[in-house]
Amino acid sequence: MLGVLGVVYGDIGTSPLYALKAALLHFDEGGIERWEILGILSLIFWSLMLTVTLKYVIFVMRADNKGEGGIMALMALAQRSATTERGRFVIALIGIAGAALFLGDGMITPAISVLSAVEGLEVVEPAFKEFVIPITLGVLVALFLIQYRGTGSMGRVFGPICAAWFGTIGLLGLIEIFDNPEVFAALSPWPAIQFCIHYHLAAFVAMGAVVLAVTGAEALYADMGHFGRRPIRLVWLFFVLPALALNYFGQGALLLQRPEAISNPFFLLSPEWFRPFLVVLATAATIIASQAMISGAYSIARQSVQLGFAPRLEVVHTSATEEGQIYMPQVNLALLIGVVILVLEFKTSDSLAAAYGLAVTGTFLCTTMLALLVFRRQFGWHWALVALVFIPLLMLDLSYFAATLLKIPEGGYVPVVIGAATFTMMLTWYRGRQLLFARFRQDSLPLKSFLARLPQSRTTRVPGIAVFMTGQADYLPGALLHNLKHNKVLHERVLFVTVRNEDVPNVGPERRAEVTDLGGDIHRIILCYGFQESPNIPRELERLAAEGLIVFEPMQTSYFLGRETIVAATVPKMARWQQWLFTFLSRNSVPATEFFKIPSDRVVELGVRVAI
Repeated sequence: MLGVLGVVYGDIGTSPLYALKAALLHFDEGGIERWEILGILSLIFWSLMLTVTLKYVIFVMRADNKGEGGIMALMALAQRSATTERGRFVIALIGIAGAALFLGDGMITPAISVLSAVEGLEVVEPAFKEFVIPITLGVLVALFLIQYRGTGSMGRVFGPICAAWFGTIGLLGLIEIFDNPEVFAALSPWPAIQFCIHYHLAAFVAMGAVVLAVTGAEALYADMGHFGRRPIRLVWLFFVLPALALNYFGQGALLLQRPEAISNPFFLLSPEWFRPFLVVLATAATIIASQAMISGAYSIARQSVQLGFAPRLEVVHTSATEEGQIYMPQVNLALLIGVVILVLEFKTSDSLAAAYGLAVTGTFLCTTMLALLVFRRQFGWHWALVALVFIPLLMLDLSYFAATLLKIPEGGYVPVVIGAATFTMMLTWYRGRQLLFARFRQDSLPLKSFLARLPQSRTTRVPGIAVFMTGQADYLPGALLHNLKHNKVLHERVLFVTVRNEDVPNVGPERRAEVTDLGGDIHRIILCYGFQESPNIPRELERLAAEGLIVFEPMQTSYFLGRETIVAATVPKMARWQQWLFTFLSRNSVPATEFFKIPSDRVVELGVRVAI
C-alpha cells in the first residue's frame, strides 16, 4: 500500500495546492462571500465523491482487462463487443483520443505540480521569487533522469513521503476546522446547487477550476496493472479521500475567517514556523504526483505500440517479477522536453492552471463512453441500469469538458495541440499499417501456393535454419521471395514466424505459440503476446525446441527481415503529409532486431519497396 501511495495518488494528492484557490479567484472581485466559499467547497467535495469514488473506484476499476487498466485496455475490452469493423474503428478512435489526451496531461501535471509547491517559497520569503523557476526546472530534470530505476523502487522511496504528506495536510485542515466547524455545511450538495443557480452559465468558469481537484483520477485506473485493484481502492477510501476532504474544508474554514488568505490558502493554513518544512514536503509530494502520470504514460505508450497504434518504442523492464513496471526512454525524453517548455512559457502555476484540465476532462469523457459500452455488452448489464449509472456520470463529464473549453484562449490550447498531434500520429500509424499489410497481401504469394509448387521446383536447399519474420501468416514473406530471386537458395529448415498481439494484458504459456508443420522441414509459428508483454523471439524458439516441436540451433540460424521503403502509389491511399509522417515514424521506430530481441549478428535484411 505504501507503493500505491508513492506512485498512484501523488497527482490527485497535490491538487489542494492550487484547486480551491484557482476556483475562488474567479469570484474574488469585491470580496468573497460565505455562500461562495461553501458553494465551491461543496462542488469540490461532490466531484471527489462522484468522479473518483463512484465512477473510478467503484465502477470503472471493475472493467479491468485481465488485471490491467488504462484507457487503451478499456478500448481493447470494448472492441470485443463490436459486431462490425466500423464499430471497432469508432471505438478505436475514442480510445486513441483518450490516450492522446492522457499523454498531454502527462506533460502538464509535472509542470504545474512542482511549480505550485516551489512557489511556497514566496510565502515564506517574497525575495525567493526569482529562484522559483530555476529550482522547479532542477527538480523536474532530476526526476526524469532517475526514471530508469523503475516505479517499484521509487514507490518504496516515495510511499513513506506520500504517507507523511497526506497525514500532514489532513491534520492541518482538521486543526483549522475546529475553529470554524460551520464549514461542514459544504458536505451537503445544496450549497453547490445554490452556487450554480445563482451564477448560471458563469458557474462553468468555476467548474473548469473545480475539475483540478480530481486531476489524477485517471492514474488510479491506468496504474491498476502495477499494483492491483484492491490496494488502490482501500488506500483511497480509508486514507487519501479523508485527508483531501479535511484539507479542502480546512482551507475553506480559513477563508471564512480570513478572506484575504485567498492569495495562497494552502500554505497560509499552516503555522508560520512550519511553512519552510511544508514547502519541502510539498515539493517532494509534487515529485511523486509527477511520477503517477509518468508511469501511467509509460503504460499507455506500450499498450499503444502493442495494439498497433504507435511505432515500436524501446521498453526497459525495471522489475524481475512485475511485468507492468517499465521505463521507456523515448517517452521519458519527450515528456521532459515538453515539461521544460511549459514551465519556461507559463512561469506560474496560476497561468498553468488555465492550460490544465482540458486534457483531463477529455480523458474522463472517453473513459465514460467506453465503460458504458463495456458494462452493457461485455458485462451484460440491463440498459436501464447502465443508463441510471453512466448517463449522470456522462453528463457530469460533459459539464467538466464544456467548462474547460472556456480556458482555450488562456492556455487551454496547450493540451489541445499536444493531444491533436498525438492523435494524428497514432491514427496515421494505424491507417498506414493497415494499408501496408493490404499491399503485402496484394503483392505476395499465398503460402499454400508456394508449398504446392516447392516439390517440383529446382530450388537448392542449403544447410542451416532460416527464420522469416512475417506479419501475414498465410502469405509468403517478401524477404523469402527476394532471397529466392537473388540467392536462388532455400535453407534446409525454414521457420515462418508471425507475432500476433492480442487485446489482453498477458498471454499464458499454454497459448503463447501455435506451431504448424507445413512439410519439407518448413514450420509456421504464430507467437501471441498481450499488450503488457514484450516479445522475445529467440527465447520462444528455444522453448519450442526443448518441447520437441521444432529443430532450432541458435548458432546455425539466420533471421531474414524485410526493410520496407514506403513510396507513393500511382493513386495514393493517404495524403502526402500523412505518407511523410508515416515514413518518418517508420524510419525512427526501434529496429525489429532490438524490439524482438533478435541477435543482430544473425540478421539478414532485404530491402522492399512498398507503394501505398
